Amino acid sequence: MSPQKRVKNVKAQNRISQGSNSFQTTLSAWKVKQGPSNSKNISKHGQNNPVGDYEHADDQAEDALQMAVEYFEKGPVKTSQNKDKTLEKHLKTVENVAWKNGLASEEIDVLLNIALSGKFGNAVNTRILKCMIPATVISQDSVVKAVSWLCVDKCSGSTKVLFYRWLVAMFDFIDRKEQINLLYGFFFASLQDDALCPYVCHLLYLLTKKENVKPFRVRKLLDLQAKMGMQPHLQALLSLYKFFAPALISVSLPVRKKIYFKNSENLWKMALLAVKQRNRGASPEPLKLMLGPANVRPLKRKWNSLSIIPVLNSSSYTKECGKKEMSLSDCLNRSGSFPLEQLKSFPQLLQNIHCLELPSQMGSVLNNSLLLHYINCVRDEPVLLRFYYWLSQTLQEECIWYKVNNYEHGKEFTNFLDTIIRAECFLQEGFYSCEAFLYKSLPLWDGLCCRSQFLQLVSWIPFSSFSEVKPLLFDHLAQLFFTSTIYFKCSVLQSLKELLQNWLLWLSMDIHMKPVTNSPLETTLGGSMNSVSKLIHYVGWLSTTAMRLESNSTFLLHFILDFYEKVCDIYINYNLPLVVLFPPGIFYSALLSLDTSILNQLCFIMHRYRKNLTAAKKNELVQKTKSEFNFSSKTYQEFNHYLTSMVGCLWTSKPFGKGIYIDPEILEKTGVTEYKNSLNVIHHPSFLSYAVSFLLQESPEERTVNVSSIQGKKWSWYLDYLFSQGLQGLKLFIRSSVHHSSIPRAEGINYNNQY
Repeated sequence: MSPQKRVKNVKAQNRISQGSNSFQTTLSAWKVKQGPSNSKNISKHGQNNPVGDYEHADDQAEDALQMAVEYFEKGPVKTSQNKDKTLEKHLKTVENVAWKNGLASEEIDVLLNIALSGKFGNAVNTRILKCMIPATVISQDSVVKAVSWLCVDKCSGSTKVLFYRWLVAMFDFIDRKEQINLLYGFFFASLQDDALCPYVCHLLYLLTKKENVKPFRVRKLLDLQAKMGMQPHLQALLSLYKFFAPALISVSLPVRKKIYFKNSENLWKMALLAVKQRNRGASPEPLKLMLGPANVRPLKRKWNSLSIIPVLNSSSYTKECGKKEMSLSDCLNRSGSFPLEQLKSFPQLLQNIHCLELPSQMGSVLNNSLLLHYINCVRDEPVLLRFYYWLSQTLQEECIWYKVNNYEHGKEFTNFLDTIIRAECFLQEGFYSCEAFLYKSLPLWDGLCCRSQFLQLVSWIPFSSFSEVKPLLFDHLAQLFFTSTIYFKCSVLQSLKELLQNWLLWLSMDIHMKPVTNSPLETTLGGSMNSVSKLIHYVGWLSTTAMRLESNSTFLLHFILDFYEKVCDIYINYNLPLVVLFPPGIFYSALLSLDTSILNQLCFIMHRYRKNLTAAKKNELVQKTKSEFNFSSKTYQEFNHYLTSMVGCLWTSKPFGKGIYIDPEILEKTGVTEYKNSLNVIHHPSFLSYAVSFLLQESPEERTVNVSSIQGKKWSWYLDYLFSQGLQGLKLFIRSSVHHSSIPRAEGINYNNQY
């Protein structure tokens, strides 16, 4: 029998027993009784019916579970586990059903009372708590009654610790939180217990609202910190209190968002994962983010379902609010907040933004564009911390290369990563939980599984010091980069280009604003520019090495130059004081390339570098003051060196002068008589086909052509022909970097390349 069917039967029996005269939560009040004759009929009917046999076996397991729960309710006090075989039998029954299908909320209600009431020994209570795995949800009333047992001190300290751990693990699956929040004072008083303190802090972190922050509680937390030191769980609660009441807390706390609570010993999360694996179904397609109401009806979230992201369900949206006969105004008056299920449009979000209460399961916002707008605009620190915590836990549990037996479930994890990436693109901001996940998982990544998603996550890493990120991420990425295929190298370069673009966009918006306390930018403008410069030099090092490994591949060079198209325009496009040139290994590989598109792209990049350096020089002359962001003469000299090489090759037919110097004896040994003209716009290997095509257009009947005849006016016509073929980069470069004193010819042309 499925958990849903069991819940329905339980509720029906509850109504019958309540109608008679009982309002207790014992399993005996709602146990389904069956006579011997009925059992025989069922057995006989299912002899030749496999489906019937399966349902009969399921019913037998359900009956055994009900008998087990009834036994625990009426069982002897302090029975020894080793001496009582019946006790062991019923314990195994509860464990098997819980691990296979989960327990209904009524069954959890009964077993929680048994575990915390002290009827049985500590070992039995521990086993019962460990198998409290819900099939759907947990009733708020069950938790309140369980907490009441802590007040009478019937259970041991280890059982209390286990209960708090269970409560934290299942927090998102408690149907409502209002009554639990009323117990905030009781939970806070439990901080005095050193063993309970980390788990109580975690629970309070999830429960805290502005009205819970009081001066006496702040003083108590500060006293605990003075006594215990800078514990992560205390820092988490203090940071939350400081957000709600900054005037009450004067101590300095970490600015950077981080994960304060560990999940390494979370027993129930792994149990729930096992349940989900045993009930694996077809992987649902990820939802597409769009502004407005979703057209796809979300699947109901169950513990044994495949969906990683929970369905949207606000804590204040009760069953009564969902009834047709109850108006929205009645629901608002009763709960005081706008139910998220009623939120369908952006104007509706603006009208009710002051009375929204985010869902208890924060992961559900990933599939809702309106709620993503809300958390991005409101910037509520507790909301972001809750969301980052959920995301961190889920990524760790679902990552398919953490556990070998998870590789068969790659589709589910891939869809989950796609949803995260769409949310990051929607917000134009990376999540810190994803950054931490990358740092931990990259050493274990094989470079194949979820490659596209993993590299997209890399491109959304929030801006931070490159020196800090390099040993955690880029050093490991370089090892994979050098040992993988050319296609992987190109994918990495594309990802790093997008990372650079995101960093530049963030800096261009944030760098000129007044610093705020929660800003991750903890450095000066010079420090920020230094981090970006190091990232560019890192990519230059990767690119130069990759070109040697891949034998100067044209395909790879396209991706490298795409990256430097972004780099060359930093000063003008992003208004940031930075110009970084590409390394010589990339410049000369592009200049001597046999591919016309590569050379055209190089010309465009050099043109944009010239524009940016010219703008920077003019700005320096206007300011007439020495600034830390003035570019050094070395940058200008390096650019002039590249420019001299290009003009010498393509225009003046002096390729081996100041730019590329090669010993004349070596050039003579090559046997090329006219080596000086071999790299100009006519004889360059990438332009030679254009020169032949140009001459054939003039004289189609000619069997042989002499490209050296392109001189004087023909030179000018030939340039126009090249420009008409879409070589806009070459056109911009020649017009900006070559000074025409007369009709263009192969010699005697001055070029303007000095600053």
